[in-house]
This record gives sequence, C-alpha cells and structure tokens, in this order.
Amino acid sequence: EDVDIPSRRVLITGATGLLGRAMFKEFNENNWNAVGCGYRRAQPRFEQINLLDSVAVHDIIHDFQPHVIVHCAAERRPDIVESQPDAASQLNVAASGNLAKEAAGVGAFLIYISTDYVFDGTSPPYKETDIPNPLNLYGKTKLEGEKAVLENNEDAAVLRIPVLYGEVERLEESAVTVMFDKVQFSNKSANMDHWQQRFPTNVKDVATVCRQLAEKRMLDPSVKGTFHWSGNEQMTKYEMACAIADAFNLPSSHLRPITDCPVVGALRPKNAQLDCSKLEMLGIGRRTPFRAGIKESLWPFLVDKRWRQTVFH
Repeated sequence: EDVDIPSRRVLITGATGLLGRAMFKEFNENNWNAVGCGYRRAQPRFEQINLLDSVAVHDIIHDFQPHVIVHCAAERRPDIVESQPDAASQLNVAASGNLAKEAAGVGAFLIYISTDYVFDGTSPPYKETDIPNPLNLYGKTKLEGEKAVLENNEDAAVLRIPVLYGEVERLEESAVTVMFDKVQFSNKSANMDHWQQRFPTNVKDVATVCRQLAEKRMLDPSVKGTFHWSGNEQMTKYEMACAIADAFNLPSSHLRPITDCPVVGALRPKNAQLDCSKLEMLGIGRRTPFRAGIKESLWPFLVDKRWRQTVFH
C-alpha cells in the first residue's frame, strides 16, 4: 500500500512526559514523521531508551536519521535534584552533551529544553543575552546542560521556558495542576504561595513553538542559539489557584495567600520573567489564555460530576 510517510523526521526524548506527549502530538499532526523515546513508561507507544546508555543513543539516531531532535527529557523537580544531585547531573548535563554530539554527527538540529530557573529572578524580564545566575541546583544543572549542548553542537538551539501545565495523566505531573485538589476541597483552608511571580505556560504552546522553530531552521541554517518562550500572564500560585476556582465556579475563600519567601525546599527565583521578543520577531509563537487552557487540562479531574453535565451536555 502507498502510505505517505512524511520525509521530515523528528526524534523526541522524554516523549512520555507532560511536555514530550504534547511535542509528539504536535509534530505528528503537522506532517512530520515523529518517533518518541522514553524510559520507564515508554512501551508500547514509544521506543525505550536509557539516555545514559551512549551506545543505545548512538544507534537510534543513526538508524532513524532524524532532521530534528527535541530533547524534553530531564529531571525537572528542583527538590528531587537537591536530594539526588549525581543522577540529575547525569541526565541534565552528561546525557544532553552526548545527545548534542550525536545530533551533530548526523546533521540533526537539536532543540534542548531549558528553564527560566537559570536566572536569579532579581531583575526581570530576562533576554537571551542576560547573564544567568541560578539559585538552585536544578537551575545549575540545566545551565550546565545548555553549555554542554552548545559546546558539542554549535548549530543547536536552547529553548528556555517557565512553569508548564497541560493535559496531565496525574495532577502531580505539573506544579500548576497539582493545586486542583486543594482548590476543590474547600472544607479546609489551604496556604498558597503569593510571593513567587510565575508565568504558567501551556505545553501545547511550547510544542507549537518548537515545531515552528524546526520548520524555520529547515529553511534557514542561521536559526540556532538561545531562545525564550513563555506565557504572558503573571500569576502567583495563589492567583493561579483562584483562577482555577473561578474557571470551575468553585469557591476560593478557603485559599490563603502567603506573601513570605518560602523557607523549605530548593531556593526559587522571585520573578524570572522571560523576554520572548526574539522568537516573536521571527514570527514564532502561540499563547493559550490561562483560563481556557487550565479548564481543558483539569476538567477530567473534577470531583463534582454535576458541573460537567451542565457544561458538556
């Protein structure tokens, strides 16, 4: 049978994760031949690859010969990085550098996903040229990963993004969606951080930006280096929680704003807002309004089913 296999090939690491799933879907639905790889949750849908196994990484890249590799896999939980620094460094730094080297070997365009946590949050908004100063070990490993990528592959791209949300498999998958239970169970008061300024960003938007960046690069080899993308609605976790309550017509009076700097866990930057004008000038970008995006992400986790019937029937 004549099956039209798109000639543009993309390999996505971390394809089982929140961002990776959206990335796979975005490329797949836009006429790319996408292969996703994962580790613990890979089969049957994705290739199972341990990114620390350099032979396995070499083999999949040489067999598939991708034009583009989007590297979403990372240890992205700051408190876990603090407690398991060696494992985090292996994945965030060593594996990223090796992937960049292998990408260069087959002429693939690598997009390395990084974070706004490379900045200390004292003088936002941050341009790509601003000097990073990460406050926590997670930010440090991602910054070292950026350097490892660009040292091994000068034609690669780094895309820094902030806190993500989207269609989660479990509420704990995102620092935004994890708040939903506290919002829904209004019989007990919940303390919410009202100190750190965040810019919640939908994974679908990041996936669109990566695809647009990849397609622009296919036409223009000068597209490389460091880029920023972010949602443009500034909100603390308390404000996000109130917006979530509002989106589902739930009470928010039990949510308590805490304006002090958090004392437990890894240090967080107060406001690491990213300036996205470099990508915008390339005509790249997409932003889903937070209320629309969060409603779409969370309604399957709504406890009160009556609300669902009124909206969807």
